[in-house]
Amino acid sequence: MRKSEIERNTFETNIKLAVNLDRQEPVEIATGVGFFDHMLTLFARHSRISLVVKAEGDTWVDSHHTVEDVGIVLGQAIREALGKKEGINRYGTSFVPMDETLGMASLDLSGRSYLVFDASFDNPKLGDFDTELVEEFFQALAFNLQMNLHLKILHGKNSHHKAESLFKATGRALREAITLNPDIQGVNSTKGIL
Repeated sequence: MRKSEIERNTFETNIKLAVNLDRQEPVEIATGVGFFDHMLTLFARHSRISLVVKAEGDTWVDSHHTVEDVGIVLGQAIREALGKKEGINRYGTSFVPMDETLGMASLDLSGRSYLVFDASFDNPKLGDFDTELVEEFFQALAFNLQMNLHLKILHGKNSHHKAESLFKATGRALREAITLNPDIQGVNSTKGIL
């Protein structure tokens, strides 16, 4: 089983997170940030992984520390669960339409961290969630998972739809990348490691 559990405790947040890349249940998200819980649930469902997150953060300040730290821990947990990455596809790309919005995610589990983020949000807040935290979350995820992640909103107006399309597209691209492919012997790299 490709799974991992990580706990991270700082003066700003306390996070317990568990992933299982080979199961789809349970998915239980409780971060104290409603919109973020919704996005993480979508991410888990579309990546078809089990994800349990319990986070307590200094949300009386704002949601920044909670969202960023969950991204850090989620990236670390998925990276740990992947182990040596033998037999995985490595790459994944997905386009997700949400009504008037079309979002794209393309990623490479290369062992090298990079984020390209091409999206803007007209609405600065969705519930108690600052929309600028979408990029912060994906930055933390990409750098701690050690992946190249390219995100783009090709068109759209509604900020909720834009954020949702990016979380869903990233989940679907991740599912493609982590899928074990019987045609791949060892790791999918001429270097011999990922």
